[in-house]
Amino acid sequence: MIFKNSHFFKKTISYLFFIISSLNYSQEIIKIWPNEIPNRVNSNEKEIKFYSNDSTMYSYSKVQVPTLEIHLPPKKFSTGEALIIFPGGGYKNLAYEWEGISVSNFYNSKGIATFILKYRHPQSKSVKTSHLAPLQDAQRAVRIVRKNAVKWNINPNKIGVIGFSAGGHLASTLGTQFNRDLIVNKDKIDFIDSRPDFMALIYPVISSDSTIYHGESFKRLLGNNPSKKLLKQYSNDLNVKLDTPPTFMVHSNNDKAVKVENSLKFHKSLNKFGIKNELHIYAIGGHGYSLATGKENLSRWPYLLIDWMATLD
Repeated sequence: MIFKNSHFFKKTISYLFFIISSLNYSQEIIKIWPNEIPNRVNSNEKEIKFYSNDSTMYSYSKVQVPTLEIHLPPKKFSTGEALIIFPGGGYKNLAYEWEGISVSNFYNSKGIATFILKYRHPQSKSVKTSHLAPLQDAQRAVRIVRKNAVKWNINPNKIGVIGFSAGGHLASTLGTQFNRDLIVNKDKIDFIDSRPDFMALIYPVISSDSTIYHGESFKRLLGNNPSKKLLKQYSNDLNVKLDTPPTFMVHSNNDKAVKVENSLKFHKSLNKFGIKNELHIYAIGGHGYSLATGKENLSRWPYLLIDWMATLD
């Protein structure tokens, strides 16, 4: 009886209740375009789900039907914040489990609602204009979450996006070009504001500067010989404006795939416009580490993002 009344016992019971509750997170996958998918042409291309040779983690390529996977924490533990997750993969694949599911699980355990976007790839045979499809899907995802904010126990002013690598390029494209009118046959959702309230860019592709850019991502997004105008339009450090959302960034000095200068350029542009931002550069980390579990101080970045989100108005 003495043990049951102890502070330790009460804390243990509370913690166990939280773990049990966490196992019951709402999970649902919805089509973001339940009717006509914009910018689509008919083709015989099929979506592929595959596993890496050295991993049990699954990815997707040639996405045909973009979806939003919804994970809602128990209402009692909800912070009211939301993160829409854009996995990376060089605009060729989606590292869906590594940079989607695992990230979702972590932030759900912290009371944050998460939504994983399975977005179309620009070089899909089913896409008409390559560079528009990912942004169309990203805009739509924000609008869906904002429309359902009350239903999903979310503050409509605390909806952020988090993108990894090429997913970071998509997130920063959305953050700098959210107001582009890309939909011809609109429904009610398409009139909702698609501006994210904040962005988290994790080892992101940003710049089209040929001295630092990730050439394969830009080639898949824009084609082999894009115009200077198109290159500038998708070099997101050149498109920062006063209404670009506050931004949190993580990069590593020894990233050989996407050079750290990508984040540095974006950081400089944000500062030019006085936009709140935070940049963490780690000496070692490489590329594609997701939550960086087990990687010493690098594994602190997911917690630093939570701390930074708490500073936002």
